Amino acid sequence: MEVIEVKKGIHFLTPKLDKELTKKIEYYANKFEEIRKEVGKTVVGQKEAINSLLEALMGGGHVLVEGVPGIGKTLLVKTLTQVTGCVFSRIQFTPDLLPTDIVGITTYEEGRGFFTIKGPIFANFVLADEINRAPPKVQSALLESMQERQATIGKETFFLPNPFFVMATQNPIETLGTYKLPEAQVDRFIFKILMSYPDMIEEQAILQNNITLKRFEDFNVKAILSAREIIDLQEFVKKVYLDEKVEKYIVRLVDATRHWDRYDIKLGKFIQFGGSPRTTISLFIAAKGHALLAGRNYVSPQDVKDVAMKVMRHRVLLNFEGEAEEVNPDEIINEVLAKVPIL
Repeated sequence: MEVIEVKKGIHFLTPKLDKELTKKIEYYANKFEEIRKEVGKTVVGQKEAINSLLEALMGGGHVLVEGVPGIGKTLLVKTLTQVTGCVFSRIQFTPDLLPTDIVGITTYEEGRGFFTIKGPIFANFVLADEINRAPPKVQSALLESMQERQATIGKETFFLPNPFFVMATQNPIETLGTYKLPEAQVDRFIFKILMSYPDMIEEQAILQNNITLKRFEDFNVKAILSAREIIDLQEFVKKVYLDEKVEKYIVRLVDATRHWDRYDIKLGKFIQFGGSPRTTISLFIAAKGHALLAGRNYVSPQDVKDVAMKVMRHRVLLNFEGEAEEVNPDEIINEVLAKVPIL
């Protein structure tokens, strides 16, 4: 073990790198760079969103993406699917969608008897487009699949393909004909990321390189990983070292959303419910993915801070006063990050 100083007087342990581990980290660093390069063929900019999807994929989690129409949410996940060499499925959520449209049905045919038709959920990468347009009954059809990695059709339960990754999108502008996502479902997304507008230079590049003027096949996106390699990557990221002091820092961050008065969080008065234990787990695994993406085999407190916003923003629930004042949960989390000590 080696001692790393984060700030003056703040130390934590990191493991020494052996040759095999160094080689493995370099291998994945090269793979990540190749993935970014291939995704960049179709998606201009959005580096933060791309990195977030990779971190979530490493952690075996799912992602909720919020962004205005036309910003490239669907294109991003479709490209990532192509790069990882996996099976892609898109579900367009509408008010008349039924749970069976997602998981599948058991049907009968003369001469064949009863048989099962599997739904679009049986894919490696599932895009749940505009998920808030379907009623809660339909949205909850994803719950079992997202958490248990299985789907029940009739009286039978089927395991989903491995890896299994759900990226759900929602439009922050329109509220007519939309439904609020059940809190139990929202908690199952490891990240909620916000895709923003490109800058002027990026948007000029989009004019010559967009899916409207070209077919997706014209971009010649190559597969960099395979399903087997993704499974191996998900196992490897668990081995990234996380010191006990960093563990305690993660626990304190989540505790501050529950007992905000102990940490002098001024905006805490607007919190109805703080982060669940799944928040703590998500911070733990997401920080490891963030560290590996940076080419390190250990997690620093800064890794935790870097992923905290997208892990916590959808898990800190506002009370009536907070909603009336239109408080942004991001403001609360920023105050938590500023006031909760590392040690």
